[in-house]
Amino acid sequence: MIVISGVNTEQAIQQMPLSELEKEIVRDKQQSPVVYRFDSPAALRFELAMRQSIVNAAKALHDSDASFAIFEKSRCNSQYWTRTSSGGFQLNNGVRPSDAIRDIFRNGKQYAFECATAIVITWYKAILDVIGDDAFNMYFTNLYLRDWNHDSDLWLISTHDSKESFPGDVLYFKNPDHDADTPEWQGENVVKLNGDLFFGHGVGIETEADMIAALNKAREPGSTTSAYLSDLVVFPNFEYLRRLSARLHAELNRRSRELGARQEVPIIAVIGSQNVAR
Repeated sequence: MIVISGVNTEQAIQQMPLSELEKEIVRDKQQSPVVYRFDSPAALRFELAMRQSIVNAAKALHDSDASFAIFEKSRCNSQYWTRTSSGGFQLNNGVRPSDAIRDIFRNGKQYAFECATAIVITWYKAILDVIGDDAFNMYFTNLYLRDWNHDSDLWLISTHDSKESFPGDVLYFKNPDHDADTPEWQGENVVKLNGDLFFGHGVGIETEADMIAALNKAREPGSTTSAYLSDLVVFPNFEYLRRLSARLHAELNRRSRELGARQEVPIIAVIGSQNVAR
C-alpha cells in the first residue's frame, strides 16, 4: 500500500493527473502488502513521472536502431563520444551531456553496445526528460558509458523480490547454462514495461516467456537448464533525484528574483535641478 506522510493518501492521489501507466503503478502498489512510504505528494508524483519516463526511454531506445554489440565491436558517434580501447564511450570535451545522450536516440544507427550499457543510457535519458537540461548538465558531467559505469548522482537501489517490481524497474534474466562461446548471453538486463512486457537491448520488447525462450537458444548444446527471471530489482533513488532537481530550480528561482529586484530599482539621473527616474 501507499502511505503519504501528513495527508490523506487517497485524496492526494485522486488530485494527481496520471497517465494510464502511472495509474497502473499506483494500483499495483496500493494492492501490495508492502508499505511504500512517501514524504509528500510531490515525492510520489516524481517517482511516477520517472517510472513513466524510464518506460518511454526504453521504448525509444528500442526504436532508435541502435545495435547490440559486445565491447570489442561497440561503436558511437565521434562527434559526441570517444570510443575507448575497452569499448566504452567517453563524453567529448565541450559537449553538453544532454546533447550527447539525446544523440544516441536520434542517431541510433551510429551506435552499438551491450545490454548493461543500454540500461544506463535509458536511465540517463529518463532523468534528462524529467529534470531538464540545466539540472542534468550540472549534475551528470564527464559521462562514461560502459557496462554498469554510471555517474555518482545516479544513485541505484537494489531489492531481491521480482514479484514486487513495477514498470520502470530493471530486472535480470539469468541464463546459467549459456554457451561458453557467447558469454554475452549469460543473461539479459531488462526494463519492465507495462503488462507482461520487458525491453532488453539485443532481444527487443518481449514477454517473460519469450525472453526466456530467446536466452534458451544460447545455451550449451544439449543443455536442459532453462534461463529464468531472477529476483534482482534495480531502480534509481527517485527521492534523491527529486531533491537534486528541486535544489537547482530553487537556486535558479532565487537568482531570477534577485535579478528582477535589481531591474526594478529606478536609476536616478540628475539633469540640472531636476531628478529624473528612468
